[in-house]
Amino acid sequence: MRTAFDRATGLGDVARRAGELRARTLIFDVEPPVTYRDGGPEVLDQGIARVLAEVAALRDVQVVCFATNSLRRPSAEPSGPGVRALYLASAGKPLRTAAYQRFPRPGMVIGDQVATDGVLARRLGYTFVLADPELAGVPAGPRLMGASGRLVRPLLFTRDG
Repeated sequence: MRTAFDRATGLGDVARRAGELRARTLIFDVEPPVTYRDGGPEVLDQGIARVLAEVAALRDVQVVCFATNSLRRPSAEPSGPGVRALYLASAGKPLRTAAYQRFPRPGMVIGDQVATDGVLARRLGYTFVLADPELAGVPAGPRLMGASGRLVRPLLFTRDG
């Protein structure tokens, strides 16, 4: 069964879609929807704070999870008013799903790669929002994964947005 797919060019688009879906859980890939790949810990902290401030206005959101396959971590555990916020480094997306199983539904996964974030969304039964900013200097590996994801996306997701 295919799950829903949408595209976002910024955090405002993500918040709008989460409000329409009445999402209770938001899982954000860290690089690049929250911060750049080569930014330091202070840039990561700022990105997390920006996301939490934006979703604070969404009354249905109960959980915001920041998940990355890298070892990178913020300087402190994230927190937001009225929402459970957590950060998962070395998340093992899309293979490991145990950490997400008890999150309230419906949910959304927001990320830049169909092969990791999109497949995680599909495995969880969540909507996948492709964060698709035009970034210069994206490394070859993520560029190649993005291109392959565009080929398989129609097989995995319905267009819903």
